[in-house]
Amino acid sequence: MKENSLLYAQDLRLYFRTTRGAVQAVDRVSFTMDRRQALAVLGESGCGKSSLARAILRLLPRNVHTYSGELFLNNQDLMSMGEESFRQEVRWSGISLVAQAAMNSLNPVVRVGEQVAEPLEINQHLNRREARDRVRELLQMVGVPEDFLNRYPFELSGGMRQRVVIAMALVADPYLVILDEPTSALDVLTQANIMNVLKRIKEEKSTSFLLITHDIATSSELADQVAVMYAGQLVEVSDAASFFYQPLHPYSRKLMASVPRLRGGEKPEFIPGQPPSLINPPGGCRFANRCPFRFDRCQEDPPLVKVEQERWVKCWLYSADEES
Repeated sequence: MKENSLLYAQDLRLYFRTTRGAVQAVDRVSFTMDRRQALAVLGESGCGKSSLARAILRLLPRNVHTYSGELFLNNQDLMSMGEESFRQEVRWSGISLVAQAAMNSLNPVVRVGEQVAEPLEINQHLNRREARDRVRELLQMVGVPEDFLNRYPFELSGGMRQRVVIAMALVADPYLVILDEPTSALDVLTQANIMNVLKRIKEEKSTSFLLITHDIATSSELADQVAVMYAGQLVEVSDAASFFYQPLHPYSRKLMASVPRLRGGEKPEFIPGQPPSLINPPGGCRFANRCPFRFDRCQEDPPLVKVEQERWVKCWLYSADEES
C-alpha cells in the first residue's frame, strides 16, 4: 500500500447468497487509488461494478454470502470498524455516493434545500441558517439556481435533480465520491454539462471520484486512472492516457473497438458470446471463451501483473513468459 494512497483494496470479495448458489459479484479485486484523482471502473452491465461500490461503502443486502478482504481509506482499516463507527465516521463524511436514477435518491415530499441540508444539521450540528448558507453555496457550485432550494424534486428536470444529488454527496466534504452511472438517464447535452460540473469540482475542491460506468466516452472526460472489470474481476488497471490510446487486455481492446468514432471509416465492433455466470464462473481466464487470442494456458487463472509503469493486466499474453 502506497503511503499517499487514498483508497486501497486488496483481495476484496463480495458474494451474494441465492437459491442456485453464491453469486461472485466482486471476486479478489485489488487496486490503489491516489488522492485528488478520478478512477473510472468500466465494464459491461452485470460485471460487478455497482457491487464494488456496495462493497466499498458497506451497503450490504441481507443475502450476503461472503464479504472479506482488505480496505483502507487514508490508511484507516475500514474492514475492522464496527457498523456504527463506519456509519458515523466513513459513510457520507468519508465516502459518499451518487447513485443511479437521481429521482430515487430524493424524497418527493421534502423540499430540495432541506434534503441537502439534513446531514449538516444532524451530523455536523449546524443551525438552520448556517446549513442553508452552505447548501446555497453548494447548489451554486453545481449550477442549481438559488430559488430551487424551495422546490420539490418533481418540479426539477432530470439534469437539475442530478446536480442536486451531486450537491448532497459533497455536502459533508468527503474524501471520495462514488459516481454510479451518474449520466445514464440523461440526454447527451445534459451529460456533457454534468461532466463539466464534475471536472470543475475535481479541480476546485480537489475531490476524488470513483466513476462507475459502461460509457467509455463519458469516462474519458474525467478519468485519471481506468480499471476494467469483467465477470467480477479486474482485468486491467492503467493510467487513463495510456489506456485510451492503447488498451492492453483483449477485453479492453474489444470495449474500445465498440465505441463509434466521428473520424475514420472503421465500423464499431462487437464482443461475441456473453459473459459467464457469476454463480459458477469457469476456471482459468473468465474471458477465454470470447477471446480471439486464447491458447492452452488460458485454462489456468492468470495473475494481475505489472507490465508497464502504472499498468497492470490479468492476461497470459503478458505474463506467460514470466510465469513459465
